[in-house]
This record gives sequence, structure tokens and C-alpha cells, in this order.
Amino acid sequence: MGKVRVRGFAVSVDGYGAGAGQSLEHPMGQGGRDLHRWFYPTRTFRAMLGQEGGTDDRFARASAEGFGAFILGRNMFGPAGDNWGGPEWKGWWGDNPPYHAPTFILTHHAREPIVMEGSTTFYFVTDGIESALAQARAAAGDLDVKIGGGVSTVRQYLLAGAIDELHLAQSPVLLGRGESLFAGIDLPSLGYRVTEVVSTELATHLVLTR
Repeated sequence: MGKVRVRGFAVSVDGYGAGAGQSLEHPMGQGGRDLHRWFYPTRTFRAMLGQEGGTDDRFARASAEGFGAFILGRNMFGPAGDNWGGPEWKGWWGDNPPYHAPTFILTHHAREPIVMEGSTTFYFVTDGIESALAQARAAAGDLDVKIGGGVSTVRQYLLAGAIDELHLAQSPVLLGRGESLFAGIDLPSLGYRVTEVVSTELATHLVLTR
């Protein structure tokens, strides 16, 4: 059985993993796109858009490789609300999302699975994080499960002690408000320690291991 990992999760210097006011115009909240400046120039990100070139960043590569299933929070699939952004909404990424594996969406709003191009199928899980993780583990087999976000989803799995490794890309950005990743969470008491720190111009990469 593989591990449960968070990889390539961007946070601001003041600890926010998303800005305030998520909307169709601002999927990551106000200022949220700036958290990912480190990722945009990479070959991994450009390949997601069907583009060539880009920098070879090992943290970017690791954020996309070795996963047999993904778990996402409701807002990582679509805008807030119970209409999913409209009856034809199939996610932020278009017809060929970058997951290429079974992807489980935590939600209170039931919906039938959606089969997309590139081997991605979205499954909508309404009975909690434990059920989503059990389904993701079964789908992933010997590969890892990635907790893809957003902030609330990562927090829930951290508090449940389910995440084996957490890679944060701390961007040199101050958001001031938004969704705080670690507020009220005692990471040492949950067994986490910092096992790697790598500083670059666009981000400081920190790996926390349990």
C-alpha cells in the first residue's frame, strides 16, 4: 500500500493556502494565484496546459508523479454552492484534467461520477473523509494517494493523522486574510517534523514527515 501525501501545496508567508473570496473569476481567492508563481514556469505545469518547455523542478515533478488516486475538496472541483457552477460544469481544468487517475471529491452535494479524457474520473463522496480515503486507497493500489487540497481538506486529514508527508511551497507573498492552513493545529503533537528545507528565488520548499 502506498502513502498518503500532500505535495506542491503553496502557502503564503503568513500561513494562508488560499485567498479570501473564491469565485469563478478568482478560483484561488483574492491573491491566491500569486502563491503558485514558483510552479508556473516549470515543465510540469506547462505540460498540464499542453505546452512545451519550462524549467525542470524536482518539487514540481514530485507533485504530479507516483499517484494512483487523488482526493480534492469541493471547491477544488468547482465554485461554492450547490449548483456546481451550472449543469454542465465538469471542473476547473476542461475536458482533460491533469489528474489522470480516479479523483474523489469531498462534498455535501451528491452527483454521478464524471468520466473525463485522459483516464480521470471524478467521484463525489458525501459520507466523509474516511470513506474518501478508503476508496482512494483501493483505487490507488500500490501507488500513493495525493490529498490535493484545498485548505479545509488538508486540515481535516492532518487532524485525522492520515497524511504521511506534507510538502509545502512557501511563497514570498503576504495575503493578510484567507484560509489559514495551520491555525489551531499542533503539528509536533501530531508527530510531524521538518525533514527537508530547500530555498529558491520563488519559494522555500519544506517537507514535513510523520
